[in-house]
Amino acid sequence: MTTETLSTRPTTGILDSLREHPTIKRIQSNWIYRYIVFPVAQMLFFIVAAALVMTVIAYAVSIVVPEPRPNINLAAQITKQLPGMIVSGVGIGFVYAMIALGYTLVYGVLKFINFAHSEIFMVGAVVGFEITDRLAASGTIASWNPLILVPFVVISSMLVSGGLAVLIERVAYRPLRGSPRLVPLITAIGLSFFLVDGVRALVAVTRNDFNLTYPTQELEFLKNPIPLTFNGPVVGGTNIGGVTYEQITADGVVLDEWQVEGATYSSITVGGVTLGGVPVKASDIVSGETEYDAVLVEGRDLDDIEDGANIVNIRITVIIIVLSAVIMLVLLNYFVNGTKIGKGIRAVSQDQATAGLMGINVNRMVAITFFLGGAFGGAAGALFGLNVGTVTPYVGFIPGLKAFTAAVLGGIGNITGALLGGLTLGMVESFLNGTLVYFPALGQRYTDIFAFSVLILILIFRPSGLLGERVDEKV
Repeated sequence: MTTETLSTRPTTGILDSLREHPTIKRIQSNWIYRYIVFPVAQMLFFIVAAALVMTVIAYAVSIVVPEPRPNINLAAQITKQLPGMIVSGVGIGFVYAMIALGYTLVYGVLKFINFAHSEIFMVGAVVGFEITDRLAASGTIASWNPLILVPFVVISSMLVSGGLAVLIERVAYRPLRGSPRLVPLITAIGLSFFLVDGVRALVAVTRNDFNLTYPTQELEFLKNPIPLTFNGPVVGGTNIGGVTYEQITADGVVLDEWQVEGATYSSITVGGVTLGGVPVKASDIVSGETEYDAVLVEGRDLDDIEDGANIVNIRITVIIIVLSAVIMLVLLNYFVNGTKIGKGIRAVSQDQATAGLMGINVNRMVAITFFLGGAFGGAAGALFGLNVGTVTPYVGFIPGLKAFTAAVLGGIGNITGALLGGLTLGMVESFLNGTLVYFPALGQRYTDIFAFSVLILILIFRPSGLLGERVDEKV
């Protein structure tokens, strides 16, 4: 007699019953849900979960150490910087995730770590610089539509980096495919040094300078960040959850219209979350040539309201990174899970010999996998260059190391794990940067130490990563 017959619990739970419901099954079989809605919802869930966990930890630290410095209330500082830390964490997290995908794709198929991938990322950054710099030198970069310029730079970097990754696989890795795992690993490390020195020699000959600065100062659309205001007074913009007032009282005079930074407004929004618009204080309000000292909104002093606001200036490059990463990850999900080539890659990752016997061209699938990984690394390099402004032939080492950490954290070989690991590591790094600055004995230079300590703690309890599966090798 089995234990199931003795149990009074139902053999299927509530969630199992829901999954078997015809409506749920019909929704799950819809391609829009499978390839767009579900992946995007998964990304949002990972972002919210990582932000929530780090917020709880940050406030827990503020309870243990309420004043790390005299007259510095850690909880108040965390509250003020919280939106900015989350936005920054999402931006850098998606960069780590895109690089990590290159590691995890190759490992999923060939079961070895391509340590030259960090230099594939570096090549993408250098290609992005070369394109933008040459356009700037020709005097045409300012005339390019941003919706054309950014995709052109990113796609060009993807093609060059992806092609380089395929060349590396064909020349360096394919002859060693049957060798012990240590052999291609050493080869990858050697290739990493070769690519760094090769690019360094190339830029030394052509430019006589290792610091390659993107001409972002000539791109008007990158200059002005978009303000994201929490619980503050704003004119214009898109608001959620706030209250809009049609009048203000300035030095005792009721105004139906007023000017801020040369533009005329007839309403002001207080509270909630506002994207865009102009955060205001009393000194910003003018009417004609008249300036005002005291401005009231429904009897409340405007400067007092402004003091309680949290304002995050979101850089345009961060928005570009997030949108680009989401689009590419959705396309990758469709390619791997919804196309014939994707099925071939998954078959090769499970058993190369059997896949070959079934008529799948193993070499072609491996080359496509390298191209995908290299393309994601190149895109991450171009977006990283646009964000930080300056790159060098050595720029790939630290982001590559952290992306490899993210891949291990999420579960090496797991595409979803690479995404989760990248966002988690980005959020951890952002929160540490925003918190450690208030500890005089530590500071931001200890961010990497604490970030890798978090990785070690997680791997102690989850050796295979957050989403990795334990695989028992047969003897």
